[in-house]
Amino acid sequence: MKISVVIPVYNEEKYIAQCLRSLQNQTHQPNEIIVVDNNCTDKTIAIARKFKVKIVTEKKQGMVYSRNKGYNSSQYEIIARCDADSLLPEFWIKRIKEDFKQNNIIGVSGPCYFYDYFPLGIKKFSALTFLYFKASKILLGQNVLFGSNMAIKKEVWQKTNNKTCLKDDKVHEDTDLSIHIGPYGKIKYDKDLLIGMSARRLKHSPFSILVEYPTRWFRTILSHRLFKISYR
Repeated sequence: MKISVVIPVYNEEKYIAQCLRSLQNQTHQPNEIIVVDNNCTDKTIAIARKFKVKIVTEKKQGMVYSRNKGYNSSQYEIIARCDADSLLPEFWIKRIKEDFKQNNIIGVSGPCYFYDYFPLGIKKFSALTFLYFKASKILLGQNVLFGSNMAIKKEVWQKTNNKTCLKDDKVHEDTDLSIHIGPYGKIKYDKDLLIGMSARRLKHSPFSILVEYPTRWFRTILSHRLFKISYR
């Protein structure tokens, strides 16, 4: 089982090195790491080039375009994804491989904790991701993917990449992808696939995390399940 790891980036010079080091320190090494340059203007790509990675460029601005370019550039049977501010435990790749050995698993995802912000002193727990997974399971009847910590089978991506929504200002891209791949098998929620991520967005843009993201998430569920709308 071979794994490609995709990391979309836009001006991530403060975080990309620690993310790539955490991949470098895996007990099971990924077979390729793809960093998607989504028009960076800082030192992100110069830093990334110091590691054993493949750099690809996506000129269309936006997470969905960047994600898709990375997925389409991947070579191997499992596509894993994290973000530039993700800190991955050394067993991350190994755990993903173990999860995909189970029958009919086409995707896997897990929670996160904020490594630079601990509300109420709770270090390894993020209420935001916990609520996202639980509420999505209730409303959709299936598990969903969390973009900072996920993996899918490439064959399933190839069947759905021309169906996923492109307007990431309208949809929650993680939920959208989950809905589109759902008919092809099971998405596993693995509570032990726990990663760290920065709380920078919560600190500096709380409105986007607490209002914009949940609004796009709910709109995605309504548009797909009730109104059958596609934002392409």
